[in-house]
Amino acid sequence: MPTVKVRNLKNEEVGDLELSDAVFGAELNEALIHSAVKAHLASARQGTVGTKTRGDVSGSGKKLWKQKGTGRARIASIRSPLWKGGGNVHGPQARDWSQPLPKKMRRGALRSALSARLSEGNLVVVDELVFGQPKTKEFVAALAALGLEGKTLIVDNIDNDNLVLASRNVKAAKVVGPYGVNIYDVLYHEKLVLTRSAAEALQAQLGPEKKAAAAEENAAEEKTQEEEAA
Repeated sequence: MPTVKVRNLKNEEVGDLELSDAVFGAELNEALIHSAVKAHLASARQGTVGTKTRGDVSGSGKKLWKQKGTGRARIASIRSPLWKGGGNVHGPQARDWSQPLPKKMRRGALRSALSARLSEGNLVVVDELVFGQPKTKEFVAALAALGLEGKTLIVDNIDNDNLVLASRNVKAAKVVGPYGVNIYDVLYHEKLVLTRSAAEALQAQLGPEKKAAAAEENAAEEKTQEEEAA
C-alpha cells in the first residue's frame, strides 16, 4: 500500500497515511481516461440551440399569387427559406449531447487518474485546511508554504466555509467535496491536495469495500424477501 506524508499548513510533517492500492495504486489506462473525459465534456454541453424551419416561423400558408401569368417567379408560401423571414434549412436543432458511460468505467478512470497524480508526485495530503477567517491572503500564503504553484485542485469537506470563501478569488485553485471530484478536474489541475478526511472518503467511495457493502445489502434484501414470502 502506498504511504504518503501528511503535512500541516506550514509544510511540516505531522504523520503518515496509508492509501488503498485499489484507489491510488491502479495502472494508468489512457484509453479509459480518454473515454471518461470525452463523456464528461459531452455531458456538459447544453444542446439548447435551435433554428426555426418553415414549419415553425409565423406567416400565412396561402399562395401569394397564381402560378402563371404574372411574370414573376412562382412562389408557394411566404415561409419559404427563399424569403426574408422564412424558415431555416438544415439548421441546428436542440439535442442531448450526453454520452452515457458505465459506472465501472467512470470509477476506473478516476482511480487511474488519482494513481497517476500520486506517481507523479503531484498529490499532497494535509492534515486539515482550517482558517480563522475567510481571507484570501491566508489561503494564498498556505499554498505558497506547501510549494503549490499553478492550477491546484483542493478536495475537502464543502462545509468548510472559510476555505470556500477564501479560495473563490484565486483563479488557479478550485475547491470541491470528496463526492464532487471528477475526471476532468483531476486532469486539468496540475496539483491535487487532499485532506486526511477527504482521502479516506475517496477510498471509501472508490474502493472495493463499497462494492462488498452493496453486495451484502442486496443479499440481506433477498433474504428478507424470502422470509416474507415464506
